[in-house]
Amino acid sequence: MIFWFRFLAHWPLWALHAIGQVIGWLAWLLSPTYRRRFLANAKTAGLSGWQVLGAVGQAGCMSTELPRLWMGGQPKVEWAEGAFQVIETAYAEGQGVLFLTPHLGCFEISAQAVANAFSAAQGPLTVLFRPSRQKGLAQVMEASRARPGLETAPTTLAGVRQMIKALRAGRSVGLLPDQVPPEGMGQWVPFFGKPAYTMTLAARLTLQTGAKLVFIWGERLSWGRGYRIHASVLQGELASDVDAVVLQINQAMERLILTRPEQYLWGYARYKQPRQEPHA
Repeated sequence: MIFWFRFLAHWPLWALHAIGQVIGWLAWLLSPTYRRRFLANAKTAGLSGWQVLGAVGQAGCMSTELPRLWMGGQPKVEWAEGAFQVIETAYAEGQGVLFLTPHLGCFEISAQAVANAFSAAQGPLTVLFRPSRQKGLAQVMEASRARPGLETAPTTLAGVRQMIKALRAGRSVGLLPDQVPPEGMGQWVPFFGKPAYTMTLAARLTLQTGAKLVFIWGERLSWGRGYRIHASVLQGELASDVDAVVLQINQAMERLILTRPEQYLWGYARYKQPRQEPHA
């Protein structure tokens, strides 16, 4: 698998995205289960199938762009108006920065863009990392994470301690807060009005360390032109308890997704039951 990733890493982004569009539509056409979940999730968010039709091909692009992002040269990245300043201001507060990224656009490029722009002055970005159960893909992922300015934290208690240490040192941490966590690591909170098992880790980290919450995502530009990084902060004051902060984060995720619903991963099983982790 590493051979194929290295081979595809040299392909132009437009070609990888073109293949991704085809794969995305094939998955849509060939899997009734995936298609039903995709449309049901969009309907839950108050959107019609036509409004999210572009997300069918975008889901494929999310997969085919990975060889380039993990093992090739970084594609062109630009910053949306005000996004760079949002991050600069967050770092300047000195309490650490907690970057939260939904399954919107390209979340891999968001971490790389922050590391490239800020790690020299602010230290590395630590991202939560769960290795793949597939041996070949796990090897590819491990090789890809060895990038300057990026560190990984495992999804264990040791990893949580690592993230707390980074934030208390004024550095940054990155999470995907709309990813369904294992049983016991989240709570049922409305997401587009429907209960979704949601991680509490992000809320606990910011309350425990005082880290600044920054919502960030990488817009996938058309015709392989690269990516545009968007960043914003929480609207209103941060609540003082975990339950309320988890809800605030979900509501912020909703607002972000609705700005570009055609780039959200609607086929993700957001409302599934959490998995049970095996006991040691």
